[in-house]
Amino acid sequence: MTLPRTPSFRLDGKRALITGASSGIGLACASALAEHGAEVTLAARSADKLSDAVNAMTAAGWSAQALAMDVADVAATERLVAEAGPFDILINSAGLARHSPALETTEADFDAVSDLNFKGAYFLTRAVAKGMAEAGRSGSLINISSQMAKVGGIDRAVYAATKHAVEGFTKSMAIEWGPKGIRINTICPTFIVTPLTKQTFDRPERRAWVEEKIKLGRIGEVEDIMGAAVFLASDASALITGSALLIDGGWTAD
Repeated sequence: MTLPRTPSFRLDGKRALITGASSGIGLACASALAEHGAEVTLAARSADKLSDAVNAMTAAGWSAQALAMDVADVAATERLVAEAGPFDILINSAGLARHSPALETTEADFDAVSDLNFKGAYFLTRAVAKGMAEAGRSGSLINISSQMAKVGGIDRAVYAATKHAVEGFTKSMAIEWGPKGIRINTICPTFIVTPLTKQTFDRPERRAWVEEKIKLGRIGEVEDIMGAAVFLASDASALITGSALLIDGGWTAD
């Protein structure tokens, strides 16, 4: 009898672009892919932070380089992706949150959040997929979404709306690009300890609300996302596209 073998989680020979990679979830995902053999390009607006991250990765013996990029600048993003690509993997972790009661949302905050989380994510994903298609390469596109793509949240009407939008274009792109061998999925984390969530955890009543909603009884760490990133980037998830992987500690189980 010949037993089936687990598809490889290794990413040797793959080129990966990770945006929002200077800190938090993006940096963790870049580290996870590099640790599993990918040649990673870390992209973010902060060149200094990117340099520090790349230096740490190369010191660990991993393959990494930096690319200064503002995902909200669509024209520049498309040009940079075309110049640096083609890539085999995308993890888009660039994101912005400006929380406020819906009745107090300003147009400036609405535009800033949607320009990055929705419009920027859309055209970044399209740019990487275009490079794959033109090179005749299959690949895996991963957008860091949120549990707020499945539910609502206090003071999060705009943020939740952008993440619902990401889920929508992910499913549509999966249908279009499946015949090309290009997969696209999302990762939907609960609250993770990062610089972006500091404003929430600094408020005791909001921290208590978060901890009460997470059934596993703890707030997430970036390490909780890393295995999922490797899984969706690798051949171990070869039949998965148009899906959302919830890493929410049971938040949405209600």
